[in-house]
Amino acid sequence: MAMTRKQKRLSIIAGLGLVLAIAAGLIFTALRDQIVFFYSPSELEEKQVAVGQAIRVGGLVEDGSWVKNGEINRFVVTDGATTTTVEYTGILPDLFREGQGVIAEGSLSAPGMFVATTVLAKHDENYIPKEIVDTLKDQGEWRPEAGAGD
Repeated sequence: MAMTRKQKRLSIIAGLGLVLAIAAGLIFTALRDQIVFFYSPSELEEKQVAVGQAIRVGGLVEDGSWVKNGEINRFVVTDGATTTTVEYTGILPDLFREGQGVIAEGSLSAPGMFVATTVLAKHDENYIPKEIVDTLKDQGEWRPEAGAGD
């Protein structure tokens, strides 16, 4: 029994669909290992993240907690309720300060101890660049409560 043109076309489309589904499955499986989840110190404690799992921890650097010993930096990240000690070997970003926001990427080495491979410092959420403040002032639109740029 010979296949008609319509049946041949449908079988080719079905074959291509199957190949596409297999390729998509392989891609999603590979990407699942690359996803890095973000946690606050409280979420880190609640979810009981496994030691060695690649994650990001974010919060404020606790005042008075930053200790530098050569290339090794140790500081405490807090979300106001819970704290996590972060250890990072290397040069911290210029914007890194106590009391400022920070995101550290790495993994837990023990409960409450996070070893970072990358540290990103964040501007204060209220930060507005001076150029924008000047433009707003020139236009008469500047409201000081909107941010501190001076």
